[in-house]
Amino acid sequence: MRAIILKAQFDGQTIRLDEPFQLPKNARLLVTVLPESFEQEDWIAFQAECLARAFGSDEPNYSEADLIA
Repeated sequence: MRAIILKAQFDGQTIRLDEPFQLPKNARLLVTVLPESFEQEDWIAFQAECLARAFGSDEPNYSEADLIA
């Protein structure tokens, strides 16, 4: 299964997806909690910041062989 982004809300007890989506049993998830006033522009800036950290000048250059397990 490829990675996807699903919008959801927390109702105080459970996380509920905004739209139906069939998740496989024991699916691994990453949950990002956003500030209440988080807008699309904020999300784009957040993603750019994460990419800049992940691919910063202090990161090593990995070869294709390093990425294959």
